[in-house]
Amino acid sequence: MSADDPIEALAGTAHLLVALDFDGTLAPLIDEPMSARMSVEARRAVDALVAAPDTTVALVSGRTLRDLREIAEHDDRSPLLLAGSHGAEQWPADAAPDAPDAELLALRDDLRREAEHRATSTDGAWIEPKEFGFALHTRLVDDADKKSRVQQEVAALMTARAPQWRRRDGHDILEYAFRADGKDAAVARLREQTGATAVLFAGDDVTDEDALRSLQPGDLGVRVGGGETAATVRVGGIPELAALLTRLAHLRFTRRQ
Repeated sequence: MSADDPIEALAGTAHLLVALDFDGTLAPLIDEPMSARMSVEARRAVDALVAAPDTTVALVSGRTLRDLREIAEHDDRSPLLLAGSHGAEQWPADAAPDAPDAELLALRDDLRREAEHRATSTDGAWIEPKEFGFALHTRLVDDADKKSRVQQEVAALMTARAPQWRRRDGHDILEYAFRADGKDAAVARLREQTGATAVLFAGDDVTDEDALRSLQPGDLGVRVGGGETAATVRVGGIPELAALLTRLAHLRFTRRQ
């Protein structure tokens, strides 16, 4: 055992929480978001961790809980915990969420319609409805100037109409929400809920950095792909992350026997 091997160090903790982003971390980024599924390697790695002793696995995503359950092929028998909408939704739920007031929901719907009006002028741009807001997708826009223009138009709309809403920038996505929940709070809640003595969090995008920055001594942050990061470990892509998780699951079995 190497003293400076973070995977070996993590493998011996009493109860491990493995919290994972979904898109770009377990599933490739694709043009049709609802067609996303875990890669074969990632699914096998997640299944191995679920089977490992004293180990809890959670998916922490910006997707709405409803959509996350669909793309993760998650049903009520699944052992995976879920945090959707950057942590504003969770499964299983401890209690019914507070319902936003009618005025706020009306504003959400009005802003979605206005954003959709702006997006339709740009081929490839589209608006994804979210539980607490919406997201502008520009992955399919093939002209950089057009992409920048529609992003600026939607940003100007939100600055004028809802400047207090939280903005998140990701891979070809600009998201706004009236809930400010972040993945850092989601991981903290999952840590408390599971009694985890250490956490591994892995993600690939700017929105994952909240969680990565929140990790404590003894935890491990993993960044999938490029970009500035607070993570201590970086892997090239989904296959490399799957290999890391599979190794961790194997070490959990050997350390906990």
